[in-house]
Amino acid sequence: MIRIHFTADDFARVRLASRPAPLQELNTVFMTLFHRDDDLLLGHWRHRLLRSLPAAAEPLGDLVPAGQAPHFLDEFSDDLGEGLDSVRASSPRFVRSELERVYAKSPVPAPRWIRGLHRGDADAWQVLRRAQHAAFETALRPVWSLVQDLHQAEFTRHALTVAEHGIGTALTTLVPGSRLHDGVWGLEAPGERDVHPRGRGLVLQPTFHWTGHPVVADPPEGPLYLTYPAGPGLPPQPAGPDGSDDALSAVLGRSRADMLLLLAREHTTSELARRLGVSNATASAHATALRRAGLISTVRAGRAVAHRRTALGSLLVRRRDGTPA
Repeated sequence: MIRIHFTADDFARVRLASRPAPLQELNTVFMTLFHRDDDLLLGHWRHRLLRSLPAAAEPLGDLVPAGQAPHFLDEFSDDLGEGLDSVRASSPRFVRSELERVYAKSPVPAPRWIRGLHRGDADAWQVLRRAQHAAFETALRPVWSLVQDLHQAEFTRHALTVAEHGIGTALTTLVPGSRLHDGVWGLEAPGERDVHPRGRGLVLQPTFHWTGHPVVADPPEGPLYLTYPAGPGLPPQPAGPDGSDDALSAVLGRSRADMLLLLAREHTTSELARRLGVSNATASAHATALRRAGLISTVRAGRAVAHRRTALGSLLVRRRDGTPA
């Protein structure tokens, strides 16, 4: 549980970021890439992205030796170049302490370039900059215009909610299941953490590549940042080479995308298997993955089970076809 303790002054300093942050969105890409709880749904996307990442991006893996990344990578500039410069400008003391923290429980020793980063070597910093830039160009550049559109829509929704219902309702609407009571905003997350902005301000940063719990960043200077999932449940995907939007297939795989299209009307598992040309067991596994993602619902119909697309599943299909939500 994350508990953010607001004063009256803190409420006046809450704002939603006006534009997406390239490096923080990249951080959430890697969070989703290595968070395996929903592999049935996102395994296809993960496999494609891992195959496409260039060798220049591989050093980023060295920064997460035991599942936690150093906090000097938390960068919220809305310009990629400025963000890379800001990471480089992190205080040497902060960089050293964060590298020591993430490697404290590492089963492997730090590679040479990480030791160089710890010393502040210019060559090591260049390795990091090339890795972040290469990863962004591969994972996010093809969909960045879509991320910008999604962010603008989220910004508009938030502004309207604040105007019509106030900041309290806007906060709990942003993160379903969160609660605001006596100036404390409680958000479900692993562990226990109490956060006190103390007048520094809180910036709300939506992400469209992460569907897990909200993440709080507390940089040495400036406001606090809360990154929260705002996407439809699947990573954005670019149009196909022929100009068609094949985003569902790119993320779900062809069979699951076809199943979602079929489920505009109700089908049993055996009917889906027959229509898709797969076994009942395979159709059942695909349906389970889509149901866990909230894209379809399943009810028992006698001895059979029947599946149908949910509102979220229909929204994704409309976006695939270019129809406004």
